[in-house]
Amino acid sequence: MNSKQIKTLAAIFAKPTTANLEWARIESLLVAVGCTVIEGNGSRVKFCHGSTIASFHRPHPAKEAKAYQVDDARNFLILIGVTP
Repeated sequence: MNSKQIKTLAAIFAKPTTANLEWARIESLLVAVGCTVIEGNGSRVKFCHGSTIASFHRPHPAKEAKAYQVDDARNFLILIGVTP
């Protein structure tokens, strides 16, 4: 992970939940920790890490992830054993 991805990881685990985190930073972090990206229809995207799969909708038209998306990303990271 590079320094920006480490900062993104810290932001994802920050309380209260960050509501202005760019979705592209979350995707970059998930790829850096070993996830495979599977593009779906429209804005749907899945991330696979081993046998664990998480499904998300990319935010649109804004670039920022909503608080529930950050929470979902945090839960997925915990599930695959990635914490700050």
